[in-house]
Amino acid sequence: MKILAKSAKIAALAALTVTATSVQAQSVQKLSASKANDYGLIYSLPRTVVDITIEAEHTEKTPGEFYNYAKLKLGKSDAITRKDKSVAIKSVTIVPRGVADADNRWTVKFKAGSTPYIILADNNCPVAVNTEQTAETATVELPEAVEAAPTPLETAAAGQAITQEMTLSSSLSKRADLVAQRIFELRETRSDLISGQAENTPPDGKSLQLALDNLSAQEAALTAMFEGTTKKYTTVSTVTFEPDSESINDEIFVRLSPVDGIVDANDLSGAPIYISVDILEQGELPLGEKGEPRTFPKGGLAYTIPGRALITLTYEGQTIAREEISLAQLGVTFGLDPGLFTDKKQPSKLQLDPATGAIVLLGPVDE
Repeated sequence: MKILAKSAKIAALAALTVTATSVQAQSVQKLSASKANDYGLIYSLPRTVVDITIEAEHTEKTPGEFYNYAKLKLGKSDAITRKDKSVAIKSVTIVPRGVADADNRWTVKFKAGSTPYIILADNNCPVAVNTEQTAETATVELPEAVEAAPTPLETAAAGQAITQEMTLSSSLSKRADLVAQRIFELRETRSDLISGQAENTPPDGKSLQLALDNLSAQEAALTAMFEGTTKKYTTVSTVTFEPDSESINDEIFVRLSPVDGIVDANDLSGAPIYISVDILEQGELPLGEKGEPRTFPKGGLAYTIPGRALITLTYEGQTIAREEISLAQLGVTFGLDPGLFTDKKQPSKLQLDPATGAIVLLGPVDE
């Protein structure tokens, strides 16, 4: 098992909802066979890596200053009594991707005087021949990190609600009394506004709503001094994993820390996330009429016949992701006769899977 890279952990700090971003398509370049390159084009076939994106939701609980008085002053029995940090897996996205295999480089040799061309991805792996239309790949939506919303004590209303008398009193019990008294005053004021009994009722509905919202925000801030506060935010990390040609069972992939989110497998600050790879099928060479493996055509255009594997991630005994994918490294390399692409009557076009190098489409150029 190889863990190739870990993206910088995202800690975006502004939104209250998770948005989505599409995985962007690769850029491509066109290589044409010509006399200058002796009608030979060089390229690499891919190995398949897997980008595993883990979205973690963090929860931070902080007790209020007067948590010991919550039941006595406000009748609250569920106040937060100690600081606590926890983390949970919110989503896992598994996306296969092709990277150039340095040990799998090829040259395809075309007929002199012909003008076929290859479309290469930015990793120097072929994705199409004799067509600029590449194979369609599914758009994968990835999560974005979301910052915690301000707690009631971090709002502007908190500054309005907390009086100088509350802060100057040296007695914790006295301060709790003053805050509880103010909470009941705010509730009474809001009730008078709603019933129309307030002395200074706002002149219109919009003004009334603004006044009510401000009173509610002040009450929430003061109540949080008894009940405590809870912050929730998400972090997103992408780790690139390269399966090899053998199955693995419950190896520690990464760990999940309540402070830092996804951390390395050897960082004991986090609980382990395990990965398993079960090989379902090995790619095999095509057979000829006599049932024997066919031979690679001379000067042929190489492609991959991939195998398949099941990737499973588990955390705290629960399966958090399971994806069946095709893997180039579980397959074999075979080739197409280059004459298919230079036939004067009916030249062929080809589309290849960028993640595996497998044939997606092979047919006449004019179709």
